[in-house]
Amino acid sequence: MNARPTPSTGRPAVQHLIVDEASAGQRLDNYLIRVLKGVPKTHLYRIIRSGEVRRNKGRVAADDRVQAGDVLRIPPVRVAERPAQNLSVAPARQFPVVHEDDAFLAIDKPAGVAVHGGSGVSSGVIEQLRQARPQAKFLELVHRLDRETSGLLLIAKKRSALKALQEQFRERETGKTYLTLVKGTWPARLKVLDQPLHKYLLPDGERRVKVVAADHPDGMRAVSLVRVVRTVPAPAGLPAGLADTFTLLAVTIKTGRTHQIRVHLANAGHPIVGDDKYGDFELNRQMARLGLKRMFLHAWRLRIAHPITGDSMELHSELPPELASHCAGDVSD
Repeated sequence: MNARPTPSTGRPAVQHLIVDEASAGQRLDNYLIRVLKGVPKTHLYRIIRSGEVRRNKGRVAADDRVQAGDVLRIPPVRVAERPAQNLSVAPARQFPVVHEDDAFLAIDKPAGVAVHGGSGVSSGVIEQLRQARPQAKFLELVHRLDRETSGLLLIAKKRSALKALQEQFRERETGKTYLTLVKGTWPARLKVLDQPLHKYLLPDGERRVKVVAADHPDGMRAVSLVRVVRTVPAPAGLPAGLADTFTLLAVTIKTGRTHQIRVHLANAGHPIVGDDKYGDFELNRQMARLGLKRMFLHAWRLRIAHPITGDSMELHSELPPELASHCAGDVSD
């Protein structure tokens, strides 16, 4: 069984769930969504953020991955006995396919679409794709992208493929490269950002990340490799003093921390154009007026070993038109 809940007394009670082998490697939020059917996703994310969900008696984040034998303490939650009749169903939606075979598919995720429902989002890529492919017996996210990030996203079609691909991500055996446009002229000699990151919550419960000292007790090592693709002149019409130039960067992440690229680049003094959390807000406002109405961060290239055959693969997602028009030309290795 996937869970061993406390016997019901007719009223909500604390539950202790034991993670089984088949669920090892899943994100905590996805595991709870599957096991606690009937509990609203918004409620699940709230009890995770508040620390009421505990793993082996310690705090745990929504994007932490559970392991076989983990004991999860779940506070009292009321589960509906049957789905409400007026619950909205995720709209069916197909996404541009970069690669597909019997094991997995790689799609080109547009900006503005969450990868899954929750935290105020009724549905995301995975729910919409499941509705569009009702014949599919298994579709699970291998990893995630921020809602405002576009580009390559992998979805497993078999549990064996899911575990194999997630193992590659955990062991840092993948090559994940993003294209991003940042404020100012990036120093060409600055090629490695090896700075620990720490997640924290704002008073309203919204998640943020910051760079911390190497000896910070809650710091998680994060490594980003930066390559300058080209400098880009500031567009005509941008008020003087905001930015003289921009730089198009190819950033390969060796670790997959939350908001890693966004925080590393902003901390270096070169925030991503259009970043509404860590960016230059006046610059963003002016760039939106000039046509760039989203964050310039795109999951461009992904190098993996095929989860079944082991063959090396390199997947690409070209810059969408709304970004390409702001970076002065094509991009190549």
